Amino acid sequence: MSDLIQVLLADDHRIVRMGLRAVLGLEPDIKIIGEACNANETVAQWAKLRPDVALLDLRMPGGGIEAIARILTQSPGARILVLTTSELEEDIHRALRGGAKGYALKDIEPEQLAEAIRTVHRGGTWLPKEIERALSDRDSGAELSPREVEVLHLLIKGLTNPEICALLGISLGTVKAHIRNILSKLQVGDRTEAAAEAYRRGLIQ
Repeated sequence: MSDLIQVLLADDHRIVRMGLRAVLGLEPDIKIIGEACNANETVAQWAKLRPDVALLDLRMPGGGIEAIARILTQSPGARILVLTTSELEEDIHRALRGGAKGYALKDIEPEQLAEAIRTVHRGGTWLPKEIERALSDRDSGAELSPREVEVLHLLIKGLTNPEICALLGISLGTVKAHIRNILSKLQVGDRTEAAAEAYRRGLIQ
């Protein structure tokens, strides 16, 4: 057993878990030791089984990002590989910033998935080339602050600067400064472009 990479599958779709069991069951060095279908169950199964790697979907009840955070709170060295359909930059950024060691899309080839698991198990980071490109295009210093995200939501709803002032209880100058920062960080020229870029990145659902 010590030579096997013990894996926990966390996905809310049973058919996906069945498929992963079938595919990974062909790998002589990988063993599925447990399954979970939501964030609470994932955290509980991690605590009970202590797998080498958790293969975790972001889109499950309770949230994959939340599950990652809770697992790492109890096991700071936990090795988590995200397997999801989301290509949104914000999801990628939040997952990796939250402590995931890899990020793969569900159209990955079986042999690549097995290699991703091995890489994460060894302590490495695994990212497909398209994800690496998305991250390299994103300036690490250009992340919106919580207040800027709040202002961005209001801009997209069509509120004017004075309306934003009144709603948030801040000055007009502060609102204008937030908007300048938003446009600069998103590398866009106006509110319409900011909305489109925010949707593209996954900042706005």
